[in-house]
Amino acid sequence: MFDIGSSLREARLRQDLDFPELEERTKIRPKYLRALEDERFDILPAPTYVRGFLRSYAEALGLDGQPFVDEYNTRFAVGEEDAPLRSRRVPVQRRDRKPRESRIAVVALFAIAVATALVIAAWRFGGPEGEAVRGLATQGSERVTQKPSRAQQTRLVVHAVSGGSWMEVREGSTAGELLYSGTLERGQRKTFEASRLQLALAEPQNVAVRVNGNRVALPVGTTFVVTPSRIARTTP
Repeated sequence: MFDIGSSLREARLRQDLDFPELEERTKIRPKYLRALEDERFDILPAPTYVRGFLRSYAEALGLDGQPFVDEYNTRFAVGEEDAPLRSRRVPVQRRDRKPRESRIAVVALFAIAVATALVIAAWRFGGPEGEAVRGLATQGSERVTQKPSRAQQTRLVVHAVSGGSWMEVREGSTAGELLYSGTLERGQRKTFEASRLQLALAEPQNVAVRVNGNRVALPVGTTFVVTPSRIARTTP
């Protein structure tokens, strides 16, 4: 266990760095850098930003960012992750279902008997030997497999056109696998592909976004969910 804020401050002072210079390196506003050193994590927009900012700030100071993220998760982020939705229990009807189940069983047996009779009739009277019976699978025939549709994949391209921006991309949800966390400098672009993506941007006005080849305008906000059909602001 170590002190997050004082460790960052000591590293900054030891290298004689000021906040404007670190802002250029990290693309993180000075007020957020000060908040990290003061451990005022409530000033930052969301826990996702805290983790990303801690990692970026520590690495800009030449430190390993992961221990800072782990310490934050242990001391401050308990209970902040989105809890899984509980399934709603449907009241079980108490009425007797035996008569209905019996009728279903009788109908199923009758359908099986009819299908068996049709197969036998098709085999005996269906014509020359070897003629395929319509609706029956031929032994040894190849199965036709369907390839996953490209429309089910989300291809996200983020291009820093007006300036740099800190960015974090995760697969699926905010607790999903981390695909990227860092500063996207002006002129740089990153491409990500998954069925669903979570995108966080510190300076969304500085970037242009394309989804599956189409230019998409970002909604107002800083965190977004990206699917093949749309990009929407993440609700708190």
